[in-house]
Amino acid sequence: MRITAFNLMGRVARTAGMTLTLVIISLFLNAPVTTAQIAVKGEIIYTMDGDPIQNGVVLIRDGKIERVGSESRVRIPSGYTVHEAKVVTPGFIDGRSVVGLAGYYNQQHDQDQLDTSGPIQPELRALDAYNAREYLVAFLNSKGITTIHTGHGPGAVISGQTMLVKTAGSTVDEALLDSTTAIAITLGSGVRNNFSSPGTRSRLVAVLRQELIRAKDYAEKRAAGENQTRSLKMEVLADLMDGKISAMVTAHTASDIITALRIQREFGFRMLLDGAAEAYLVLDEIREAGVPVILHPPMIRPFGEAKNASYETAALLKEAGIPFTFQSGFEGYVPKSRVVRYEAAIAAANGLGMENALYAATLGAAQILGVENRIGSLERGKDADLVLFDGDPFEYLTLVNAVIVDGVVVYPGE
Repeated sequence: MRITAFNLMGRVARTAGMTLTLVIISLFLNAPVTTAQIAVKGEIIYTMDGDPIQNGVVLIRDGKIERVGSESRVRIPSGYTVHEAKVVTPGFIDGRSVVGLAGYYNQQHDQDQLDTSGPIQPELRALDAYNAREYLVAFLNSKGITTIHTGHGPGAVISGQTMLVKTAGSTVDEALLDSTTAIAITLGSGVRNNFSSPGTRSRLVAVLRQELIRAKDYAEKRAAGENQTRSLKMEVLADLMDGKISAMVTAHTASDIITALRIQREFGFRMLLDGAAEAYLVLDEIREAGVPVILHPPMIRPFGEAKNASYETAALLKEAGIPFTFQSGFEGYVPKSRVVRYEAAIAAANGLGMENALYAATLGAAQILGVENRIGSLERGKDADLVLFDGDPFEYLTLVNAVIVDGVVVYPGE
């Protein structure tokens, strides 16, 4: 009994520091939002809209970027609060996550990213399960991630919907950027781990195609105003057929990627290719299809269908002219989230280069997710989402001086 108590006390002591840190971060991120007039000065500012600016200034007013330029050309008006940093970038965007549905504790009560009651559930809304106060949301924000594309995870034929949220705000409504971004679809043997049927790849694809055929028929009748029994499942899939939302298809092996592209051609929906560990084997096919890639985390554990993952895939996608971004992905163990900034750093060091990696994790991601008019670059009129660093964002020891979301300093720095 004494040993058990001692072990318990040890665990409490070891986790106390992390818990306190997360609580403090959460308090900052969930503080009341007020508008502010801010001037951010950086020794170098990566706007993603042209060349980097040496000794630059970003003016922020009422949550939006007011002006960007060099200190010699941009005067800071009186009354603006000034923040300074060595490096300033747009907020990083996580291209695919389950954070907010999957939680820090990895217990049943905070794991809503995959419902195993059925293999096809497009009607499940991420909006209804997202916890804006989840510690992992605050943790990602503290690392410079200001927007996440999150929702239902891989592992079902259709596991549910995804959405875009900012990593600030105390409710989903405050954080929301786009309520329905994509439908999450999985191809490959991973579905068999969660469901007894469908069992084989051929069966999985047949089941998916049958649902899409039904959806196409439903969409045509809906457009014609014909009477039909309303179905939440069919409404969502009909929106996919009508181009209102995208399908995010998780496929790692070259054969599954080719299958995904074949289905996309057959039904003509918009598609995002997710994971794509063996994308380097079918670059020509992906480019010809015009499908962007939400690449697996470069540091993904290379096993199972991702056993042939490579650090160099991002560089090869760039060389092939295929739009791509990075993701934190889905982890089956604590803490269920990687940091996309660190993942992009690995790609940068393996042939991609610093500025290409930064572009892919900011404006490139915004373009792929269809929100480049609001986020991804530091341009006049866009949301004021910025990260202030004390050095190279891709150096592991670089500290975050501040994170600004919608013109508010939501994380005051390390």
